[in-house]
Amino acid sequence: MTQTSTASEQIVEEVTSWPGVEAGNGDRGELAFKLDRRELGHLHGDRAAHFGLPKQVWSVLYEQQRIDYHPVFPGRRGFGARRIETEADIRDVIELLRLNYDRIVARHGVGSPVQHQDP
Repeated sequence: MTQTSTASEQIVEEVTSWPGVEAGNGDRGELAFKLDRRELGHLHGDRAAHFGLPKQVWSVLYEQQRIDYHPVFPGRRGFGARRIETEADIRDVIELLRLNYDRIVARHGVGSPVQHQDP
């Protein structure tokens, strides 16, 4: 008998294979993917993924119908959501997480300390 991996298991297996990426519990019980404490995005079980994106990138992905508004921030560009219902959705969530990964690596590298600003 063949056991099929869940959407979240497939996503975790791929995304945590990238250098520096760790998966762990987020602030609200979601499964967050982080690179040097910078969040790439997070999963809500096997049904949805959420991302923080630059507004220009968000606009392009929204126009391509790859993301929708984040349910906590309706009408606000920059925070995106993606339903996970099919194998194509799983692949696209991985691609969206990779987009954030590549963006962060290009800007900060892998293994760079997170800079904190004083209030």
